[in-house]
Amino acid sequence: MAETLTIGTPPITVELRRNPRAKRMTLRVSAADGVVRLSLPQRGSLKAARRFLQDQEGWLRAHVGKLPERVVIAAGLTISLHGESFLLQTHSKSRVTLAPGTLFLPETRPMGPVLACFIKARARDVITKLAEADSATIGKPFRKLSLRDPRSRWGSCSSDGNLMFSWRLMLAPPEVLRYVVAHEVAHLREMNHAKAFWAEVAGLMPDYPTPRRWLQQNGAQLHRFDFKAP
Repeated sequence: MAETLTIGTPPITVELRRNPRAKRMTLRVSAADGVVRLSLPQRGSLKAARRFLQDQEGWLRAHVGKLPERVVIAAGLTISLHGESFLLQTHSKSRVTLAPGTLFLPETRPMGPVLACFIKARARDVITKLAEADSATIGKPFRKLSLRDPRSRWGSCSSDGNLMFSWRLMLAPPEVLRYVVAHEVAHLREMNHAKAFWAEVAGLMPDYPTPRRWLQQNGAQLHRFDFKAP
């Protein structure tokens, strides 16, 4: 379990991370998961850490206050999946069922994890088709495709041709997901962000700047949905 401190009223919990290479304390607020982390030298004292947090409390509260409000998955919530809006409801059946404008989840199982599994399955189908089409266009096949829930990136392409995407992109407008797929597939040919790389992206999606800008401005909003809560 991570070492923590609390500061102020109402209390803010701060996760402490000791870094042997750190020479000073560094405070960060994650826009992805809302966690406040304080990095400090390996031998930094808790007394010094608490004093540092007290000095930075005003800054810390201002940044915490700007974080998107967490959204717990529950009946009555409307959620957007690849551009379609669905009202979440429960039913007595054991499987997830789609109806026009409504997504029915089993009433006997935790809604968040069940919905996450449903979104992942749909994401795999949508993203795989897009990635296959784009890789065929540039003539560079990928080896395998995986879906994860990373906090610091929306996709990646390894040097050996493996693609990874965040399944939360299904919560974004379709063109945003489309851009991320084009971005990562373009890395199959250009493993950098030089001019030639962006030319590859433009060849796959000429209007990529608009969804790219949306993701930069609104991407943190996709992490506000809490799929782990029961």
